[in-house]
Amino acid sequence: MSKSKLKFEPTVPNILTALRLAAVPLLAWFIWQWPTYQTEGFITFLLIWLTDLLDGWIARTFDKVTAFGKLFDPVVDKIFQITTAVMMFLVGRIPVWVPIFMIIRETIMIVGGWYLLQKRDTVVYSDLFGKAATFFYVLAFGALFWIPDDPRWLRDVIFFIPVTLSVAATINYAYKNRKSFSLKGPKHKRKAEAKE
Repeated sequence: MSKSKLKFEPTVPNILTALRLAAVPLLAWFIWQWPTYQTEGFITFLLIWLTDLLDGWIARTFDKVTAFGKLFDPVVDKIFQITTAVMMFLVGRIPVWVPIFMIIRETIMIVGGWYLLQKRDTVVYSDLFGKAATFFYVLAFGALFWIPDDPRWLRDVIFFIPVTLSVAATINYAYKNRKSFSLKGPKHKRKAEAKE
């Protein structure tokens, strides 16, 4: 995949993804005011997620899939999820291990993806495990807006499934790209695989 093909294209899906990114700071502010803007925060959260589904549907249905969009969309997803996790922790809605896990895991994925792009000219995209993890993270974070403060353990349990899927996605990513990581010498163009 040539890096020249990764420049922004102003298609409807890419514009919707950019709007999602712009809405993340507003979501963060609503959560920071917890519980004053609990409903507004949930609505913003829901709209960001629905826009994610919409831009993907438009891209596939109307043949508007771009190389940039394949990278840009999951990156915005991660910014959305990590921002929500950090803010929810800051207002006491989730335990600290959730944002810590997400930040460490995404740092590993970003570094690995950057290495493959820069050194191997290989672009990595979302796989089934990654998409499933994203879906269950969204369900868990959405539930956080409404589940009661007690029992406290419930706010740990709802993250077990997305965290497990994230680990599976990372292992799958490393396995599928093991040859790209191990090869030495000049860059090689390869089929993109497996990033959440």
